[in-house]
Amino acid sequence: MTILLVLVPISVGLLGIAIWAFVWAVRSGQFDNLDSASLAALVGGVPPPQPPPDQPPRDGSGRAA
Repeated sequence: MTILLVLVPISVGLLGIAIWAFVWAVRSGQFDNLDSASLAALVGGVPPPQPPPDQPPRDGSGRAA
């Protein structure tokens, strides 16, 4: 029973830290745009790098097209 005298204050402290972290995240704008990250995977993300202009373009196998 005396262990509750240790565990209850620890759990209340952890709850306070979790609430503080949530409030910080909301105030710093972490939840402002929830849709763009999930749609970026469907759109295709970053385009592939373009070859330098002095080299001929290559197909997927690594050979010159």
